[in-house]
Amino acid sequence: MRNMKKVLIIAGIALAVILLVITTCTATVETGYTGIVTTFGKVEDVTLEAGLHFKSPFQQIIAMDNREQKTSFTTEAFSSDIQQVNIIGSINYAINKSTAMNLFKEVGTDYFNKLVNPRMLEITKGVFSKYSAENLVANREKLSNSIRDGLYEELKDYGINVISLSIENLDFTDAFTDAVEAKQVAAQRKLQAEIEQAQMTMETQQQAERQRINAEAQANVMKINADADAYATKVRSEAEAEANKKIAESLTENLIRFNEIKSWDGKLPVYMAGEGSTTVPVLQFGEESGSGTDGNE
Repeated sequence: MRNMKKVLIIAGIALAVILLVITTCTATVETGYTGIVTTFGKVEDVTLEAGLHFKSPFQQIIAMDNREQKTSFTTEAFSSDIQQVNIIGSINYAINKSTAMNLFKEVGTDYFNKLVNPRMLEITKGVFSKYSAENLVANREKLSNSIRDGLYEELKDYGINVISLSIENLDFTDAFTDAVEAKQVAAQRKLQAEIEQAQMTMETQQQAERQRINAEAQANVMKINADADAYATKVRSEAEAEANKKIAESLTENLIRFNEIKSWDGKLPVYMAGEGSTTVPVLQFGEESGSGTDGNE
């Protein structure tokens, strides 16, 4: 019975030792992380990949996240014309595995608050100060790229890769917002007036063009009618001339004499001779002259 108790005690001690060894001499690095090994707080020149690793009880494994991370930020800045703007944005970044150990040595695990965020806010203020307040909204994508590029140069030596940066919202003071809205309303009214004026001008031009086309059409009709009348007159004149020519060509001396005889009324002309009040007929033919001759005989 005593032997059984001893065995159980020894087994319990052995199990405790095994559990102690497992908990103090092994460490697991999760996927997406890099293990940084420290011995009594000193960073060893070695990094651990994801998986189960053995270590001494005096060593500690610190996990550095190598996955892409996204952090939102808020800040305020001033434009080149001294207008305050409140900024809401986000940044996507990741640390390199090969430089994770140096980053931990120089900065520690809180590298975002100690290194990334302060420099990001400083660069943001500098970029915003180059633009007027009115141009900030229109150039939001350009602002984001400029901040990202500047921050990338600042952090690349630390092994921090700035993947993207986005300016998500810009909020100006109420006074400036009201001024911008009033300016936009005025611009819209001006544009509307220009559109209406352009439309009126276009309609006037179209009406004038229609009148010109109608006038040209009427002039063309009148010209066509005049040309037709002139042509008809010319045709008639040519026809009459041609007819007269044919008539003239058809006239002969016999035909002329025939027409003269046909139109004679049967009376001969009377010629009177004498002076003063005494007139003597010289020649007279016809029935009356015949009767006179017979009487004389």
